[in-house]
Order: sequence, then structure tokens, then C-alpha cells
Amino acid sequence: MELETKELLGAMNETMERSMERLNAAALVLERTAAHLEQREAAMAGDVQKMVAAVELGAEVSQRELELERKLALAEQKIAELNAQESKTAAVRRTLPAGTTQLLAKQGITSLESIDASALDAALSGLSLEQRIAVKAQLLRAGSLV
Repeated sequence: MELETKELLGAMNETMERSMERLNAAALVLERTAAHLEQREAAMAGDVQKMVAAVELGAEVSQRELELERKLALAEQKIAELNAQESKTAAVRRTLPAGTTQLLAKQGITSLESIDASALDAALSGLSLEQRIAVKAQLLRAGSLV
């Protein structure tokens, strides 16, 4: 019986050693796979390469930004000057649509330089509210109505 126990323990030890070898082999394969996956992830992300490029270009970028900011300031100043010039020399339109001029002429208003408010209201009394508002807006744009 002692012999059978020794044989059984020997067989168990051999089985256990084979299992340990297989587990070690499996662990080694898992480590290699994990290392390979980490390399692939790093290669796919590219974060490290982008950060290095940004650091290398840092001085050039800031110089370029300063130049662009200076050009932007000059352009904004030029736009402001042109807007100021335009507002000084803007010509006011002094013409009215033909229909408006004819309507006013029918009511006896021929001089568009000075329109009497009461005469204008009398002339527009036959029109709808929307039409009166449109005619007055046209007169305002033309500078004939203040």
C-alpha cells in the first residue's frame, strides 16, 4: 500500500508539474499579447507624436501668432477708418419709387423737399394702413420726411 501511495503521489506530482508548465506557458503568451496590444494602442493613438510636434513648433507658433495678431489689428484699424469715411461721404437717396411719386402728385404734393404732415396724411387717407406705412417709410429713406 505504501508503494501505491508513492506511485500515486509521483503521478500527482508529474501531473501538477505539467499543469504548472502549461500555466507558465499560458502566462507568457498572455504577457506577450498584452505587450503587443499596448504597442498597437500607442501606435494608433499617436498622442505622444503630436505632443512632441507641438513642443518642437512652440517657438515658431508663438512668433506666427504674434504676426497674425499684428496683421489683424491693422486690418481692424483699416476697416474702422473706411467705415468712418463711408459715414461721412454716404449719399442719401433722394428718389422715390414712381408709384409713390404719382400717388403724391395726384393729391397735389409735387415738392418733395418739404412735405406738410397734414397734407401727407390727407393724401394717404384713401390707402390701407400697411400702404400708408410703406409710403411713409419710403419718404423717410429718401430723406423727404423728418
